[in-house]
Amino acid sequence: MIVALARHPMTALPVGTCYGRLDADLASDAWPDFIGAISAAGVALVRSSPSRRCLRPAQATGLSVLVDERLRELDFGAWEGRRWADIPREELDPWAADPCANAPPGGETGAALIARVGAVWGAIVARGADCAIVTHGGPLKVLIELARGGARPDGAGTTVRHGRRHPLLSASVARAALSASTTQAPSTSPV
Repeated sequence: MIVALARHPMTALPVGTCYGRLDADLASDAWPDFIGAISAAGVALVRSSPSRRCLRPAQATGLSVLVDERLRELDFGAWEGRRWADIPREELDPWAADPCANAPPGGETGAALIARVGAVWGAIVARGADCAIVTHGGPLKVLIELARGGARPDGAGTTVRHGRRHPLLSASVARAALSASTTQAPSTSPV
């Protein structure tokens, strides 16, 4: 099984803007390197977050696209669209100290992100079919760690760059990750 992971291209938002669920436009409509990298993976299916910044490039590959709500970025709640520098330290520090347990005001915890992305990963591995995934930094960090069978499913220390394909994963890595994970694919998962 091959799973190609890719982060959406850069957005048009100013650098330093907090965005997760905010459906930001892309900085450019030209993604030849991105499309080429996904096409080179040799897959027929692209799973995508419903956010425009993921869905538009996924559709531009010309491959079959399956939109999966669970691949959305972390919900930053009241911080969406604000500059990180403008978020009061008394709000930011508790979240930054433990993003798995804490949520931004009106947002989502890292644990919730890990659970929903873990369900996607479990469904992919259970199905065993090649695919590409176009999503966001948060979900990609979780997917990479789950694929590695990592003890840090929060993705801490994993770097994912915009508009890049990340390493392809083999079936043995995927199976090992699923058996090492406590997350199981839901039986009603749309795979």
